[in-house]
Amino acid sequence: MHADRHCMSLWQGRIDPEADSPRWHQRIQPLAVNSAPGLALLGFASDEGVRRNQGRVGAVNGPPAMRKALANLAWHRQGAAYDAGDVLCADGDLYAAQVRLGHNVCALLNAGHLPIVLGGGHEVAFGSWQGMAAHMADSSSQIAAPRIGIINFDAHFDLRDPAHAHSSGTPFAQIADDCAVRGWPFAYACLGISRASNTRALFQRAAELNVLVREDREIRESSLQAISAELYGFIDGCDAVYLTIDIDVLPACEAPGVSAPAARGVSLALLEPLLEGIRDSGKLRLIDLAELNPDYDIDSRTAKVAARLIHLLSLTGLPHPSTRSAP
Repeated sequence: MHADRHCMSLWQGRIDPEADSPRWHQRIQPLAVNSAPGLALLGFASDEGVRRNQGRVGAVNGPPAMRKALANLAWHRQGAAYDAGDVLCADGDLYAAQVRLGHNVCALLNAGHLPIVLGGGHEVAFGSWQGMAAHMADSSSQIAAPRIGIINFDAHFDLRDPAHAHSSGTPFAQIADDCAVRGWPFAYACLGISRASNTRALFQRAAELNVLVREDREIRESSLQAISAELYGFIDGCDAVYLTIDIDVLPACEAPGVSAPAARGVSLALLEPLLEGIRDSGKLRLIDLAELNPDYDIDSRTAKVAARLIHLLSLTGLPHPSTRSAP
C-alpha cells in the first residue's frame, strides 16, 4: 500500500517566503512500510453505491478534489501525515473494492496510524468498518465483544434493507448485520438527520437498533452543549470510535457539490465544535468523509469544506496508542 505518483502530484500549492510557514503540500509524505505512526489519507474512488442508490454519480472523483483543496491549507499539525494512495472501484464490483479498502484500513491501524478515508460514496463506510472490525478482532483479545461506536454526521440514516442491493444507502444496516453475526453490540449515533429525507420505515429501523438520533433542526447554538454531553456519554460507553461524515449533512449553500444536497442541513459553525469533542476524546481510531461530488461543486466550495474538516480533525499529535496486543 503506497501513494502512486498521480496522488502525490496533486499536492501542489503556494510556498511562502516567511519562516515557519509550511502548507500541507510541503509536509505530506508518501506512505512507506517503515513510516512512523501518523495521520494517513487513503482514497476510496467509488460511486457505484451512489449509482445503485439512484443518486447523482460523480463522487468517484472526490479523493483528488479533497487532496487538491487540502494541499494549500496552512500546516498546524503536530505529527506526520501521509498519503496512502487510492482504492479503486472501476469494474462495478463494489464488494471487492470494499474488501480491499478494509484490508488497507486494517493495515494502517495495525501500523499505529490514524486513517482518514476520502470517499467516494457513503458505501465507503462498509469498507472502513471491515478494516476497523478486523483490527479490533485481532487486537482486542481482552475484549470479547468490542463496542465500536459509529458516529455519523449525515442527513440520511443509510439503514436501507441490504437484502435488495448493497449501495450507499445500506452500509450501516450491513454493519448492524455484521455485528449480529460477530456477537458484538451495534452502537450507532446519527446526527443531522432530515426527517423529510428519511421514511417512517427508516425511523422505525433506527428505533429498533437503538440508534442515537438528532435531527438537523435539533442542532442549533442553544443545544450544542446538551448534544455534546450526549455524545460524550455515547463515547464513554465505547471501546473505540469510528467517525464518518457524509458531506451532505451541510446545507446546500455550504456544500453544493454532493450526491444529494440538503435543503436545510447543519452548518459548519455548528458541526465543528462537535467534531472537536470527538477528535479530543482519546478514542477516535478511524475517520472517513463521503459524497463529495466535484461535478456539481461551485468554486470548489464543497471540496474546501471537506479540506477544512480534515484540517480540523488533524489538529492533534500522534493518534492514540494502538489497541493491538503486544506479541
